[in-house]
Amino acid sequence: MTPTLRRAAIALIAVATLTGCADTGFNWGWHVVSPFTAQGRVNLGFLVEGFGATILLSLFTLVLSLSLGLLIALMGLAGWTPFRRLVPEFDKSRAHPFVAPGFTGWLSRWRPLGGLNRIYVEVFRSIPILVMLLWVFYGVPTLTGFQITVFTASMLAIGLCDSAFEAEIFRGGIQSIERGQREAARAVGLRPWQEMRLVVLPQAIRRILPPLGNQLIYIVKMSSLASVIGLGDLTRKASELNVTVFRPLEVYTVLVIEYLALILIISHLVRWLERRLGTDQSRPRE
Repeated sequence: MTPTLRRAAIALIAVATLTGCADTGFNWGWHVVSPFTAQGRVNLGFLVEGFGATILLSLFTLVLSLSLGLLIALMGLAGWTPFRRLVPEFDKSRAHPFVAPGFTGWLSRWRPLGGLNRIYVEVFRSIPILVMLLWVFYGVPTLTGFQITVFTASMLAIGLCDSAFEAEIFRGGIQSIERGQREAARAVGLRPWQEMRLVVLPQAIRRILPPLGNQLIYIVKMSSLASVIGLGDLTRKASELNVTVFRPLEVYTVLVIEYLALILIISHLVRWLERRLGTDQSRPRE
């Protein structure tokens, strides 16, 4: 067991002990979620059913937000001052000390895209996800005439909002690649798209993997808001069970443990991937 998981287990045991032994006069009803009773096992099985919707929504939303985020980030590079001229007409007096012309110089032929990038990022970064969920779920069918499922509405709303953050992460990672890497790509005759795909993006992804992992955790937590519009995720299952057994503290304690376990697993996988890709410079590569 890793130190993080060990500390989490100790904390959970301590909380359970303190709440169970505290003399507050509260009539605890842990039997409704106890694996040692028949009804408790049924209730726990009902709660666990929400894992499927939560994980699927998080994965599909991650794919959508990463794709949109990368596209918006590339649009933002179109307005990057050091690359407003194409090679070989690049103005060296205005060059950035850490980057070189290439893909972004080629992209700068569409400079208005930089303005669209800023509008997109500022708009979707400013809208609360719950508000976006409600607007997409009720607004899209009204405006387009097409009915969308709860899952699709949740994926679109969370994905659009998260992609604004992903775009800034990608932009920062791409701009952090040193000038020599771009010059080397040009020296071996790579085209602009090849330069970005084969040289810049692989190195940028290694550098931005930790914040991308944080965004995945953020998506998992924000997926709980989809229960408001009826998605049968972990939070929705807990709310439905609470209406039946009327034991909110016990039921939502199990919900906390479910999210904690899921996010600790994701954190462990992200750290493992960081070590595999060599992004964790403080530890030797495996």
